[in-house]
Amino acid sequence: MDMSVKLVAMLFLLVIASGEDTSFIFNNGFQSAHLTMDGISEITPNGLLQLTNGTRQKLAHAFYPNPIAFTPSSSFSTAFVFAIRPEYPTLSGHGIVFLISPEKALPGALPSQYLGLFNDTNNGNSTNHVFAVELDTIQSREFDDINDNHVGIDINSLKSASSTPAGYYDEGSRLKNLSLISGLPMQAWVDYDGGKKQVSVTLAPINVNKPKTPLLTLSQDLSHIIKNPSYVGFSSSTGSVSTSHYVLGWSFKLNGEAQNLVVSELPKLPRLGGRKQSMVLLIGLPLLSLCSIFAMILSIFYYMYRKKKFSEIQEEWEQEYGAHRFKYKDLYVATKGFKDRELLGSGGFGRVYKGTMPTSKVEVAVKKISHESRQGMREFVAEIISIGRFRHRNIVPLLGYCRRKGELLLVYDFMPNGSLDKYLYNQPSVTLNWMQRFKIIKGVASGLHYLHEECEKVVVHRDIKASNVLLDSELNGRVGDFGLARLYDHGCDPQTTHVVGTLGYLAPEHTRTGRATTRSDVFAFGAFVLEVVCGRRPIEQVNEEESVVLVDWVYGLWSRGEIIEAKDPNLGTEYVAAEVELVLKLGLLCSNFQPQTRPSMRQVVQYLNWEVPLPDISSSSLALCSTSPGLSFGKSGFFDSTTSSLPFYADQSFSQCSVAESFLSGGR
Repeated sequence: MDMSVKLVAMLFLLVIASGEDTSFIFNNGFQSAHLTMDGISEITPNGLLQLTNGTRQKLAHAFYPNPIAFTPSSSFSTAFVFAIRPEYPTLSGHGIVFLISPEKALPGALPSQYLGLFNDTNNGNSTNHVFAVELDTIQSREFDDINDNHVGIDINSLKSASSTPAGYYDEGSRLKNLSLISGLPMQAWVDYDGGKKQVSVTLAPINVNKPKTPLLTLSQDLSHIIKNPSYVGFSSSTGSVSTSHYVLGWSFKLNGEAQNLVVSELPKLPRLGGRKQSMVLLIGLPLLSLCSIFAMILSIFYYMYRKKKFSEIQEEWEQEYGAHRFKYKDLYVATKGFKDRELLGSGGFGRVYKGTMPTSKVEVAVKKISHESRQGMREFVAEIISIGRFRHRNIVPLLGYCRRKGELLLVYDFMPNGSLDKYLYNQPSVTLNWMQRFKIIKGVASGLHYLHEECEKVVVHRDIKASNVLLDSELNGRVGDFGLARLYDHGCDPQTTHVVGTLGYLAPEHTRTGRATTRSDVFAFGAFVLEVVCGRRPIEQVNEEESVVLVDWVYGLWSRGEIIEAKDPNLGTEYVAAEVELVLKLGLLCSNFQPQTRPSMRQVVQYLNWEVPLPDISSSSLALCSTSPGLSFGKSGFFDSTTSSLPFYADQSFSQCSVAESFLSGGR
């Protein structure tokens, strides 16, 4: 009996404790808040809650330590002041989230587009019991169809139940836009009316009172979403761009309106400003001796030398792209003067160097491209800036560019594991297993699908191959070098037909017409798929007179019912036969001679994810290049065409107009 009394008393005390904590305010800093924090969150010396601290690919959580006793009829109100400060003025990632969760620990949560809330497995699960309001600075077409500066209400999923661009309504009920990545502090209010079953979200600049009209409203009964008890707090995550996320003050009230925060009493953010520069300026002084004159002359010559060394091309039209333009001097210092020891690789599009930016210490990859012709440069730079806005986990992020003399320099996020081809050929020291290869193939397919169908404009890659697929720290496959073929278009004579790409991956209609389409990308993807599964190049030279065409070889094994034998011997016995067979057959389907019969990348993704069955294939439906009219191969695997004698050498890139014209028309 005594034990029962004690148990009831403990439960009563818990209820009282939770009831006492239904209202709180932190207006003078978080030093005494005793928040429950994880990830990289911390309290700064002056009391700011700093969720992320200028890092990349990190997450952070901070929760009020005591549980809140939510009931089915509960209402709640919260107000907080936040600030998002990215490393670059126009690039950020990913955002701040106010959330209510049954647990203070969010096991398995991922950074980047998952905002520190969910992962691939639990995103969208009704068992999450998570309510969240996201202040997101990155457009993620996987989850939201709104722009990259938006507010969203999330129910158990990152696919927002409702979302809208960031802004606020002034006293005249006019909508004013807000930039979440301005670096300035902003106010946010989240209110839930348990009687009306309605959520409202309101934003305003730091010096504006709470607007009467909410920015976003949603009719939603949260009684089945929020468990009793639950915890309230914040989550934040970063992606490929270094960003700092702050909370300056916070108030919360259950069944009432949260207290207003006094702006003048909030802790101060770190000062905004550019890099401090220290320069020694020479002032005209009386020339007292020949030594001082000589020193001045040397200084002038040295200044002229440095100015010439780091001179850049910058025209008036580039002013609108200033935020995406890097200084040549910074890139020169980052790559240690473009020394060979920093060289990551070279190919048809130029040489790539590893670099560490001098101020931010961010690791980047810098690609130097020779481009003597100025024709089309404005259009190409505009395209580069457009590509820089792409956000997809299987696309290599392009951070910006620099122009100097006859060179164009492109700055990418650094991929630590390099290109895929070094894991397939030349007796690699590290061999990829089947699970890793299958994941890479699916990732590249997802990236191409994004370029073909999910961007504002259709983007045709035109050079899909293993050397253009880069691997991040988790061996995810990321598509690189997309759109760069257009640079060579601009450099060629517009009156001539030209083909850009790599022999062995070029679709037959592309070589005939010179026009690249999404279907020609699918053809190249087919060659890439066979390359990854078989561990062999699309065309391998046996001797001076003979070569083996990979698609022919796989086709022969398929026709004999032995297609599984095409797999890379290095896979050993650790593979899933059904997956290997699926991917090999898909590679043959994508390699069809007739472009209209190739699947789209949307269909390819569905096949790889087993969402729809692969169509039955037969020898009559597989019109491969080597067996199709118009273009034929001899036993050696070369084109046996009367219009050209140019052989298909494996892994040979070309982009010059004269070569392409000779290939297409037999010369001038």
